Amino acid sequence: MADFNQIVSPGAVDEGRVNVVVEIPAGSSHKIEWNRELAVMQLDRVEPAIFAKPTNYGFIPQTLDEDGDELDALIITNEPLPTGIFLEARIIGVMKFSDDNEVDDKIVVVPADDRSTGNAIMSLSDLPAQLIKQIEFHFNHYKDLKKAGTTVVESWGDIEEAKSVVHEAIDRWNAR
Repeated sequence: MADFNQIVSPGAVDEGRVNVVVEIPAGSSHKIEWNRELAVMQLDRVEPAIFAKPTNYGFIPQTLDEDGDELDALIITNEPLPTGIFLEARIIGVMKFSDDNEVDDKIVVVPADDRSTGNAIMSLSDLPAQLIKQIEFHFNHYKDLKKAGTTVVESWGDIEEAKSVVHEAIDRWNAR
């Protein structure tokens, strides 16, 4: 496997597009993470099935969030995406998130070319309200069995706020 941080750029952020590497398929209870030092995908742990991911989960290459990891992305698709692929994605918003009092924001994206929906999802307001509730519930509770109350969805932000979060993460990557 190639080192995604060496060969894949963050994308055309100003135009609202980013490249995203898939770590965890939607519906999986496997916590698969990119191991930056070894440049491989690694199974970190297996979560209880009740905490399976409601969306595909991945990261934007050549970025660092405030928690020291690559900036996370929630990838909205009709079917699970396999671990280890990357896609060009369109930014539709950001979930402002805190994990154990550390900023751990999630950029919300859809495939840049989604012929299934006719590219109908352009912002968070185009997602079903129930899906937003499910995502929020998941992230507010997925660590409850280990350390309850340590994860908090603080707010949701629009595309411009999401772009700003991505640019800050790119700056952190470049400054390391």
